[in-house]
Amino acid sequence: MTDVPKLTARQQEILELIQSTISETGAPPTRAEIAGHLGFRSANAAEEHLQALARKGVIELLSGTSRGIRLTGDTLRSMQASRFKQFSLPIPSLSQLTLPLVGRVAAGSPILAQEHVDQSFCVEASLFQYRPDYLLKVRGMSMRDAGIMDGDLLAVQACKDAKNGQIIVARLGDEVTVKRYKRNGNSIELLPENPDYRTIVVTPGEPFEIEGRAVGLIRNSILM
Repeated sequence: MTDVPKLTARQQEILELIQSTISETGAPPTRAEIAGHLGFRSANAAEEHLQALARKGVIELLSGTSRGIRLTGDTLRSMQASRFKQFSLPIPSLSQLTLPLVGRVAAGSPILAQEHVDQSFCVEASLFQYRPDYLLKVRGMSMRDAGIMDGDLLAVQACKDAKNGQIIVARLGDEVTVKRYKRNGNSIELLPENPDYRTIVVTPGEPFEIEGRAVGLIRNSILM
């Protein structure tokens, strides 16, 4: 197993912030959020540390996106290993989750209906701060600037409500979509993270249901 390269104290702090933000919101922080959280004077200081982390191979930076930060597979595996050591799990298999991978969802049927499940994956529970119930294959680029790309596997915790700012899986009539949730008075806004896509406004009486909230993101290469 590849160890995470030696990091400075500040780099380690930023790496942990990225990990915790992804676990809590389903998306990485912006440069401005990193700067605000750690007391930097500008987002440029955060960018310099991110570039250093990328050079050390612990993160990947996606150009042109405000949240274009990914933890690399080696980083995730090393974090898992350190957690196993910390808690001294005697049987590693006890830390694994078997999660169904949901593909296309037919209109009007439960998202976890058997016909929607393409396959199942065993993943380490330590990847997530909150336990997911299933993986959803992302289609399209509407959440690009949150670091969620077409073909990614979104880890979803099933729920029926959400807080403003959380990334959710929502059902709109016959369509299932991934968007950032915002309640605005009596209406609900589903916000994309890509300026090429429009905000979806759900007014009272329209068919709408929350299917779950994002608790992590997995690239296909990590599951191979």
